[in-house]
Amino acid sequence: MREIVLGTAGHVDHGKTSLIRALTGIETDRLKEEKKRGITIELGFAYLDLPCGHRLGIVDVPGHEKFVKNMVSGVMGMDLVAFIVAADEGIMPQTREHFEICRLLGVQEGIIVITKKDMVEAEWLDMVEEEVRDFCVGSFLEEAPLLRVSSITGEGIVELKEELDRFVRRQELKEVHGPFRLPVDRIFAMKGFGAVITGTSISGRVAIGEELRFYPSELIAKVRGLQVHSQSVEEVEAGHRTAINLQGVDTALIERGMVAATPGCLQPGFMLDCEFLYLAVNEKPLKHRTRVRIHLGTAELMGRISLLAEDELLPGKTAAVQLLFEAPVAVWPGDRYVVRSYSPATTIGGGRVLGNQPPRKRKRATDEDRAVNGAVFEVLQHGTVEEQLLLFLEESRTAGLTADELSIRLGIFGKQLKKMMTGPLSTRQVVVVDSASQRYVARTVSDRVEETLLANLSAFHRDNPLQSGLSKEVLRSGLGRRVEQKVFQFCLGELLKKELVVQEESEVRLTSHRVALQADEQALQHDLEEWYRQKGLATATIRETIDRFSDAQETMVKEVLALLLRQGRLVKISESLYYHIDTIDGLARELIAFISREGEIDAPRFKELTGLTRKFSIPLLEYFDKIKLTIRVGDTRILRKKVP
Repeated sequence: MREIVLGTAGHVDHGKTSLIRALTGIETDRLKEEKKRGITIELGFAYLDLPCGHRLGIVDVPGHEKFVKNMVSGVMGMDLVAFIVAADEGIMPQTREHFEICRLLGVQEGIIVITKKDMVEAEWLDMVEEEVRDFCVGSFLEEAPLLRVSSITGEGIVELKEELDRFVRRQELKEVHGPFRLPVDRIFAMKGFGAVITGTSISGRVAIGEELRFYPSELIAKVRGLQVHSQSVEEVEAGHRTAINLQGVDTALIERGMVAATPGCLQPGFMLDCEFLYLAVNEKPLKHRTRVRIHLGTAELMGRISLLAEDELLPGKTAAVQLLFEAPVAVWPGDRYVVRSYSPATTIGGGRVLGNQPPRKRKRATDEDRAVNGAVFEVLQHGTVEEQLLLFLEESRTAGLTADELSIRLGIFGKQLKKMMTGPLSTRQVVVVDSASQRYVARTVSDRVEETLLANLSAFHRDNPLQSGLSKEVLRSGLGRRVEQKVFQFCLGELLKKELVVQEESEVRLTSHRVALQADEQALQHDLEEWYRQKGLATATIRETIDRFSDAQETMVKEVLALLLRQGRLVKISESLYYHIDTIDGLARELIAFISREGEIDAPRFKELTGLTRKFSIPLLEYFDKIKLTIRVGDTRILRKKVP
């Protein structure tokens, strides 16, 4: 069963750890330094078995300003926050910062707990409650239940348990589908067991024996054992506070902030498209490309905020931005993040990831450019899944995206993705260019490739009117290196189906193209054919032919010769020797008759038969071998098949 996770938030020394101890009997401060200093430094974990039969996972976060980055790690995966304010101090700096972090990370529900009620008078307690209620106006905590408790006397603890039980009873405990993901918050080695990681699983399931990849690295390890709240289990799912014992991996290779996930479900990158809220409490506008600390999951990374529409962002405003990281990150769209200033480190904003593999977007100066970026982010923020997948395919251009790549871009996998693809495929908004890898391309993209192919063929026919077509390889090269063979072949196939082009062997031409000779070209065609007919077996070389018809341009002579070859009036024996078809047909009949009578022929007898020198006879013999009239056996040639 999916576990509900309760997290704490509040200023240092406001009684978060004491409250958890009073609720559960579990001490979450485990470090010697924590016990010595009396403050929480690292995340602590506990659980509470509720009357409804559900086990509530609890995360205790540090309250001190020096350890806010640890607090941010703990908020990831929270379903409910216990927002804690001490009765003797009221709202304090970290109360405000923790509150903003919870908002930025998308926490939707909470319970307000005023602790240390035993330390103040009733009248003072009323004042603190009023202060807290005013502070929460307009937020997710505005209508939240508020309880007054004392971890020392136990007052209000029973009522708090009852409130937590009511919250859990209201939840629809649906499994979070998709591949398994767990942001790593702790790594250690256990004697006799090896490497162990801990974290709160945020999606999917994993079982003993399965493999996990530690993104953004390429490290893969097998799950040797699983525990949830110190109890061994065979499988864990989203929401569980999980310890994973790994097989055959060194703890030195794993770092806090990595994401242990199903291999193939994430793709590391250095840029994210995001919506960003710059908190109203900031005193100065945020400048373009400001260097900041970005908290994603349990990771803290350095990066810059690229403003795409303005030079600076005013406090309290929201903008579409691109986060540029100094180290790779691996997330899904919809993941939340927090941004803290570089120095001094204070929380300045955060928001939601919209695109996890975006093309680089530069700050735009013109209204038209800003409108393009604005349209993209409108789809990312408010578009349907179908609109988003079409956008991602447009962005990928002719490279397209495989089903696996599209899953990562959308955060939708397996049967859910297949279902989402039904509409775009049936309406031909998306086409499959490679069924083996399930590579998709947007129809708008393939249409542009087809238009380019038609335009290139049209230009070729215009510039080379005597040539019938263009070879496939030359035609493809005209599209540039980025167009893969599969995309080219698909688009060419579409044009063939539409009968807009014709393929003849390796050449492609427009269906409408016909070789049309001008008067001078027609005359040259006639003269060239007669020239070769008259030359007979002692044919002219190409160079001799060009010199003979020097009145015409050399290019025209070559083009008309190529036309005569395509028409079958001339036969190409070698690069420099062409023969008239009648001459070759006559020689073939003589050759067949000779071999039928003598049984074979060799080079000397062929020279005697034709009266030709070696310059002509050897290429002719090789030509007859090539067209499979004869076959060479040693120094002689025989007919390849019996002639009647």
